[in-house]
Amino acid sequence: MVLEAISYGFVQKALISGIAVALTCSFMGAFLVLRRYSLFGDGIAHVAFGGVSVGLFLGLFPLWTAYIASIFGGIGLQKLRNSTKISGDAAIAVVLVTGLAFGIILVSSSGGFSVDLFSFLFGSILLISNEDAIMILTISAGIIATLVALQKQFLQLTFNEEQAKVSGLPVTLLSYAFVVLSAVTVVTSMRLVGILLISALVVIPNISAMVFGKGFKQTVGISMSISVVSVVVGILLSYYYNIAPSGIIVMVAVAILMGIVLARSAGLISKISVKEKPGTVHNI
Repeated sequence: MVLEAISYGFVQKALISGIAVALTCSFMGAFLVLRRYSLFGDGIAHVAFGGVSVGLFLGLFPLWTAYIASIFGGIGLQKLRNSTKISGDAAIAVVLVTGLAFGIILVSSSGGFSVDLFSFLFGSILLISNEDAIMILTISAGIIATLVALQKQFLQLTFNEEQAKVSGLPVTLLSYAFVVLSAVTVVTSMRLVGILLISALVVIPNISAMVFGKGFKQTVGISMSISVVSVVVGILLSYYYNIAPSGIIVMVAVAILMGIVLARSAGLISKISVKEKPGTVHNI
């Protein structure tokens, strides 16, 4: 049955694109979770909703307007944090509701929800074109390459921003680069799980991986594996049962998380104490 499914071109494109998005989200998500930015993906996704609405309202390609809106939303969020005493989660909430409200205004002005908008809200990975697949692969490769190149700097920024400043790192520039990469990751992932479920794909695999209490690289590797398994199983199940892939992908990820938590509770996964230092992740 699996061979039958992957013999179709649209399933092959969905699997290849989905795996690329899974790897990108899990890698970026590791930094977001460690920075207590777990809801960043959700906030930027709602800004992307406003961007998609602008594109559909003006008759432009909605993905590009979503990229522009998300990048500006991420930069605005960073400026809000730096120039005020507003905490990270509160700043995300402000950006989230602003993007959502703006999108709703445009949607209501243009006569309501369209099929295109629903595909962005809930994902449409099985319907992507060859051009979309190439774009997803290209952007995902660029994001992963950038994260690998700047991994040490981002880790220093994540664990001790003051020390990063003292060591001479361009903290402000790195912070803006990080939020831009995060925003691009979120928009690229929209075709897989949709605007409403992006944060789940970013956060859940990393929470599952952190249960093992390993170092940063091992945690990222475990998170990537969980994310890829969730995407592949979710896409195949959605093909067989004719159900939206985004919901199944997230539910598979949740099931894996619950299985890992239960295994740790039963003593099948040992609790490992890890000292806090750059490149290390706490056991939760």
